[in-house]
Amino acid sequence: MPAGHDIPDRSGLFSDYRNGHFFCELTNSGGPSDPRIDLIRDRLTSLPLHDLRARAKQAEQELYNLGITFTVYSERDAIDRILPFDLIPRILTQPEWQHIDAGVRQRVRALNMFLWDIYHDRNILRDGVIPRDLVLGNANYCPAMIGLDVPGGTYVHISGTDLVRDDSGRFLVLEDNVRTPSGVSYVIENRHTTLRVMPDIAAGIDLMPVDDYGMRLQNALAELAPAGVSDPQVVLLSPGIYNSAYFEHVFLAREMGVPLVEGRDLVAENDRIYMRTTAGLRPVHSIYRRLNDDFLDPEAFDPTSMLGVPGLVEAYRKNNVTIANAIGTGVADDKAVYAYMPRIIRYYLSEEPVLSNVETHICAEPEGLAYTLANLAELVVKPVGESGGYGLIIGPHATKGELAEFRTKLEADPANYISQPVISLSVSPTLCENGLEPRHVDLRPFAVTGHSTWVLPGGLSRVALRRGSLVVNSSQGGGSKDTWVLAQ
Repeated sequence: MPAGHDIPDRSGLFSDYRNGHFFCELTNSGGPSDPRIDLIRDRLTSLPLHDLRARAKQAEQELYNLGITFTVYSERDAIDRILPFDLIPRILTQPEWQHIDAGVRQRVRALNMFLWDIYHDRNILRDGVIPRDLVLGNANYCPAMIGLDVPGGTYVHISGTDLVRDDSGRFLVLEDNVRTPSGVSYVIENRHTTLRVMPDIAAGIDLMPVDDYGMRLQNALAELAPAGVSDPQVVLLSPGIYNSAYFEHVFLAREMGVPLVEGRDLVAENDRIYMRTTAGLRPVHSIYRRLNDDFLDPEAFDPTSMLGVPGLVEAYRKNNVTIANAIGTGVADDKAVYAYMPRIIRYYLSEEPVLSNVETHICAEPEGLAYTLANLAELVVKPVGESGGYGLIIGPHATKGELAEFRTKLEADPANYISQPVISLSVSPTLCENGLEPRHVDLRPFAVTGHSTWVLPGGLSRVALRRGSLVVNSSQGGGSKDTWVLAQ
């Protein structure tokens, strides 16, 4: 069925569902129709609304019992929250997934080549493909990484690529997350929860699995451990229980089968890293870190940090330990650098991007700023260094006062912003107060890179639970869905 058409009137759950002009993830196919999608939709249609609500309540209780939470620091009376979960799965066909998989792997390959280059020869800067100041003046550019040869040339071991789908069903890259991308634990737990409470909907449907993520990640980090180590010790370094993603740190350490440590559990001696254990010091060879560069090592970065490991960077520079993701990768997920990604892909790979960027205007450039100021009411404007949906403005949804206030900020610091058109994000049927209603969704596929790149089939589908909202971030009131990739 072409995008922009409401589905036929049906009895049951879908009787009042209307997706309007938005591309619907369940009722529109991005390629040849797959009878399994029709089967899933028919099974859902046959469920009474009260049955689906009972299952949703069961799922919520299970997630609560499992402690699957995130932290909202801005709300003192609601620190730990259960991530809202919607039972209606988001479905991708095999051709759709193969397209995404190829695009994500291409992007990771180009990002790793870009990072190696800017910390070594800087050819891309000399050739004028990307402005020198945008890279070398970037807050996330790390001089300590200059000339350091990371194992396998891999800087980005774990990436989360945020994709949106427009009203024609085309996938577009919204941003790259290559510092400490989060959310993969929800992908795995969402699948477990869906299969427990909706076994009849999934019965006989062959789905690509998501359970081997932890094993894949552990193998990749062991693969890139320092040379000459036969049985590498991998650990997950967490800031501790007060971090917003602490649940995920515990979850992933368990899935990987590795110790979960904090900075105080590690020590540097003779430019090597050790873990304190009851049996004495034990060598550590690969660290999956879930804290930002500034907190990793008080001797190299912020001297007030109590979270990191003194001497870690020197051990890293001596190639005695691998850190994932590599220090200094943040320059590659800067939203201004993102605007140059199509050129970066062409420069290093001599290929056209498999996945296109959303059209982006760089406010640090005079023409980009002029365009943004002239069209502020029609654009999404984002600060280049923020994440989680903070600090942005969605022009069509803003008041005149909000636009005027934002215009002042933009004119005062244009280099801090980029702008993009408002994309008519695809929607997915979502259980709401009045039954099934369309809600906007995005997709974050996760890629793991050792000597090669593997992409977790599906990814995190985030859903904007408020009617009409385009903000899917959990910190801004969004939820998530299970993402089903139909196997061959």
